[in-house]
Amino acid sequence: MEVGKQFSDKALQDFRLIDSAVSGQDQQAYADLMQRYKKPVYHMILKMVRNVDDAEDLTIEAFAKAFKNLHKFKKDFTFSTWLFRIATNNTIDFIRKKRLDTMSLDTSFKDDNGDSVTIDVADRNLNPQEEAIKSQKIELVRMFVTKLPAKYQRLVKLRYFDELSYDEIAKELEAPLGTVKAQLHRARELMYDLVKSKKDHI
Repeated sequence: MEVGKQFSDKALQDFRLIDSAVSGQDQQAYADLMQRYKKPVYHMILKMVRNVDDAEDLTIEAFAKAFKNLHKFKKDFTFSTWLFRIATNNTIDFIRKKRLDTMSLDTSFKDDNGDSVTIDVADRNLNPQEEAIKSQKIELVRMFVTKLPAKYQRLVKLRYFDELSYDEIAKELEAPLGTVKAQLHRARELMYDLVKSKKDHI
């Protein structure tokens, strides 16, 4: 940590949670970090992609990437700055891949100290390889998918393990697209609830 650098109480709490998560493999610490930042990360991504389903998927990817690399986090800036950069870069990769033109490049937010932080969209240092993202995402989802009700398990596996589109899942299950989207949304919420309430080692 930089000498003399002032961090907010919230940032210092984050550092303690990170230490606990990394050194003790404390699953509750991971859950607490996700609970703190799930909503702001989701809302930032939603502003970029303007699609609820994509934003929910990309939120899961961002946390999977961050948790996989948590041991590399250095306390010379806040966890929120680092997490938002991962989420932003991952979302930009998605947008480039999909050739979407709905994103504003003026992506900024206020960190825990109230300072405005602008994300450098050209900063590719934290961009994961697609295979790495896939494996991290699967790893995060796999921790909880077996605890979901059976009807949600297949949906989640098709979406995150097989990486089918919503349309492809609807055809596979011979179900209406709206039903697939609604049930996937519910499955994600259940997974977040499991993360939030998990107190034992996985």
